[in-house]
Amino acid sequence: MTAPTPSRPRRTARLAAAAALALAVGGGLAACGSGSSGAKAPDVSVQNATTTQARRQVGPLKASEPTRVVVPAAGVDASPVLRLGVDEKQELEVPPVDKAELAGWYTGSVTPGEKGASVIVAHYDTAKGPALMRDVKKMHVGDVIEIGRADGSTAVFRIRETQQVDKTDFPTNKVYGKTDRPELRLITCGGPIKNGHRSANIIFYADLVKVK
Repeated sequence: MTAPTPSRPRRTARLAAAAALALAVGGGLAACGSGSSGAKAPDVSVQNATTTQARRQVGPLKASEPTRVVVPAAGVDASPVLRLGVDEKQELEVPPVDKAELAGWYTGSVTPGEKGASVIVAHYDTAKGPALMRDVKKMHVGDVIEIGRADGSTAVFRIRETQQVDKTDFPTNKVYGKTDRPELRLITCGGPIKNGHRSANIIFYADLVKVK
């Protein structure tokens, strides 16, 4: 079923939510990757890398919520996609531990394929061990991220940049800031565990290159 086109109030609410998140300390996944020193997943890191922005060939698309996340390079094929907001601390929510094999879409961002930055979140691991993004280290610049949408289309994004940052240095404006192109941000966690949580965020910046 095709998702309804957002009304002006809904868009206003999105902008307000995004602004609130931008004001939050860090703006990243504070609770992502919660675990202990005995977590089964190994510490993970990715090399920061970037390439030129893909030439815009398609889009922007009309609003349609994500239903599936496919990342061939990392063996990811997850459906449905959870709806995530911000918590009482104005920090971005993450999928619950019992749904660690699913990804979530931040509802304060545009839907994948619309003009702007759409934000998808997934766990690398939890206290129960490896999660959906367990093979995140296999992802590189040039790989694709496919997002199935409620209208039956698939938005294909190509990774332009990979970035790993300490959670205390999360690039809030870069991730959530305004863009006049359809873009995607896929965020997970990495680095060593400190105080029961992964200490870093891993971010993939991707451009819409195809619609299927």
